[in-house]
Amino acid sequence: MPKQHIKKGDLVLVLSGRDKGKTGVVLRVYPKKQRAVVQGINMIKKHVRPSATQQGGIIEREGTIHISNLKLICPKCNRPTRTYRKKLETGFSVRICKKCGEVAERT
Repeated sequence: MPKQHIKKGDLVLVLSGRDKGKTGVVLRVYPKKQRAVVQGINMIKKHVRPSATQQGGIIEREGTIHISNLKLICPKCNRPTRTYRKKLETGFSVRICKKCGEVAERT
């Protein structure tokens, strides 16, 4: 399974689909399915039965989107960018922004 170019908490730009051009924060990543849930993107309607804890009805929630349709927005240069991986002397692997060359990990 290849490493993902996005992680939970990243700010991403949507490249295709009905939400093309929108940005949002990644809420969850499913590496095996290569999909992610982005806040406010790909909203779907779900029919829910009433239970003891919640009311029934139609709720709107985020659906998954394939990670190939997402591009990381670099926290340093604030531009959508591709990334590459580099191992540090400490042994950690970090993502590096292709545009500004800075470490694209969030602090």
